[in-house]
Amino acid sequence: MCRKSEVIRLKDDPSAEALEAWIIRLRREFHRYPELSFEEYETQKRILKILGELGIEARKIADTGVLASIRGTMPGPCIALRTDTDGLQIQEETTERNRDYISRNNGVMHACGHDGHMSMLFGAARLFLENKDFPGEIRLIFQPAEEIPPGGSERVIAEGGLKGVDAVMGMHIFTNHESGSVGLRPGPFMASTNRFEIILKGKGGHISKPESCIDPVRMATDFITNLYPALEKWLDPDKYVLGVGRIQGGAQFNRTPDTVGILGSYRTFDSETTGIIDRTIKECLDEIVEKYRKPGDEFSGLPEYDLDILHGYPVLVNDPVFTATVNLKLQESFPELTVYPELKKAFAAEDFASYLQIVPGIFISLGTRNQEKGIVEINHSCRFDIDEEILLTGTKIFHTLALDFLKNPERYLAP
Repeated sequence: MCRKSEVIRLKDDPSAEALEAWIIRLRREFHRYPELSFEEYETQKRILKILGELGIEARKIADTGVLASIRGTMPGPCIALRTDTDGLQIQEETTERNRDYISRNNGVMHACGHDGHMSMLFGAARLFLENKDFPGEIRLIFQPAEEIPPGGSERVIAEGGLKGVDAVMGMHIFTNHESGSVGLRPGPFMASTNRFEIILKGKGGHISKPESCIDPVRMATDFITNLYPALEKWLDPDKYVLGVGRIQGGAQFNRTPDTVGILGSYRTFDSETTGIIDRTIKECLDEIVEKYRKPGDEFSGLPEYDLDILHGYPVLVNDPVFTATVNLKLQESFPELTVYPELKKAFAAEDFASYLQIVPGIFISLGTRNQEKGIVEINHSCRFDIDEEILLTGTKIFHTLALDFLKNPERYLAP
């Protein structure tokens, strides 16, 4: 396991302790006052205040986001560093660790590390300001609404957040590897996220007269039962995940309802798989409608369905050349750091993927799992927490990689 202190000693930075304390304090402040997607107004105010205190020029973007720049003393390329800012609709549970910084906003929690991401980016900003003898520009993106498709990244891009940017880098805290370790993956790393909503329309009536009804509850049951084996005919199980999150319909114990709604999602690593699932859902629905059709004018046009598929975040694809160079630089600068160069693909999804469709770059996984401290809960858990010793490690990684890119962009960019 790589500890925070090992990275600090390697850099021989006498100010590391003060910087670390500041980063942790910021993380706890953000953690106390989380806000939901596109509602991060107080978070935005706090970000602008800190940037102002540091003397960094900034402006609002994507309604509740912030865009800032730090320019070096020489002309050169531009690299964007991005953090997300929104919390989740989760009631945080009190633990032995979080009593001093548990969420004060009822029903909202930073349960996915965004508080840590923001504090690491501020830590890196301070390091950039200590020595601006570098070429080009560091652009800081404090992005809202990562948690809800289509995500805040599209707004940032549409409002010029990537204008003039040559590369982009992001980092995410996860408990799927040990505290302080770093995970990379060239190529497809995180999945696309897709949402489907179905309204099955039958014919309601008294439950004692099934011959006069078309039961959408049975239709829904058949659809879900048939969908999984239908997909297995076409796709290997490691290529996708699909689940139903809600089935809703009916109000009376002795009445067949007129409609039933089904809400679900699926995740894939390529557009071909997405297309196969889209098609299979529709084919299964067509078969169900045909199966439950009945003769008679009273059943005219029934049953039927409405299907709405929303394709959310695209597949997150790390640039292979950029990722290979990051791996080499991390090993060179932090030889004691545990680096996993080929993490398994994850069915988690991230709207950082949209940035990587525009410019080359990388999304890095920073481990926070610490069994000794009891930090083992997965992201989005009401008991999720961060091993705060990793925050300075992430800060140093942001700082080191960004500066190396600005000085040696040809190493990171494919010819």
